[in-house]
Amino acid sequence: MKISKALILATAAALIFAFSAVSCGREVPKTEQSSESFSVAGGTVESTEPEEATTEAEPEETTAEEPDDFPEGGKISGVTLSYNEAEVFVGQTLTYPYVYDSIDEVWSSSDETIATVDSVGNITGKSEGKCIISVADKDDETKGAEVKVTVKKSSGTEVVNGITYIDGILIANKSYPLPQDYNPGGLTPETNAAFQELVDGAAKDGVTIYLSSGFRSYDLQSQIYNNYVNAYGQSTADTFSARPGYSEHQSGMAIDVNIIDDSFIGTPEAIWIEAHCNEYGFILRYPFGKQDVTGYKYEPWHIRYIGKENAEAFRKEADKRDDVNLTLEEYLGIDSYYH
Repeated sequence: MKISKALILATAAALIFAFSAVSCGREVPKTEQSSESFSVAGGTVESTEPEEATTEAEPEETTAEEPDDFPEGGKISGVTLSYNEAEVFVGQTLTYPYVYDSIDEVWSSSDETIATVDSVGNITGKSEGKCIISVADKDDETKGAEVKVTVKKSSGTEVVNGITYIDGILIANKSYPLPQDYNPGGLTPETNAAFQELVDGAAKDGVTIYLSSGFRSYDLQSQIYNNYVNAYGQSTADTFSARPGYSEHQSGMAIDVNIIDDSFIGTPEAIWIEAHCNEYGFILRYPFGKQDVTGYKYEPWHIRYIGKENAEAFRKEADKRDDVNLTLEEYLGIDSYYH
């Protein structure tokens, strides 16, 4: 039988098409695939996707969404602390982390506008943000440890380690006690620095202000209070002396200046304190005529550090209410009595 030329050409085209279809559908040998390892949270992942696919989503991008915004520390190690991360409020002083190793401690802050640290490690929040507080061995700066510190601005009522903060202000009165073991070791660095500014400012106005009583521990306040109770009875003692744990002096932010009795009333020093202490971040804590509010008699010698920004806001609120004797209790809307 004679086969036409057209039939031969059609058959050849069909065979070529079938062979091409089989070839396009073959498995790609593994030698043609790329194999790459990626480090991810939780371990390592082996990828066998073609190289073209890996360029669509780099694994590093998943961690870039949540950057570690703490500044780089000093790369020191070898020392163990009781804590390595901390949150504090603006104006709050956090008791130092305990150093478990024997070193000659040198403390520092990566950013003192955010948080400061004193010579023993007490940390004080200055403004919102993050920084690194470091302790190093004086004789070996590579030996030490670091604390990641986050400073927040408080609003409302917060209780941290048994200490009450209202709008970022530490409260210690008859309703809000401090823990027995709360001990900043003295006046807080900010309180002390602000008081020195106040003393200098008063001196320029020809007024002499000096510290008569500053920080008092729980145990010291207990001795003082009990002595007053023995001398005057508890009901009278409660009008001018705080029970242990309820004293502002334990906070390290309260100061009694000059003469600690009623003879200080009406003196040029007392008048200057009432008129100018807010300029340095202090308020007169127990003003005249407010014993029913504060729980204490008028004490023109007792000032309390709350920070310049808070003191300015406090004074503006006093002007708004037309009350020069505004109390901290009235300003924050809290009470003060032994519950």
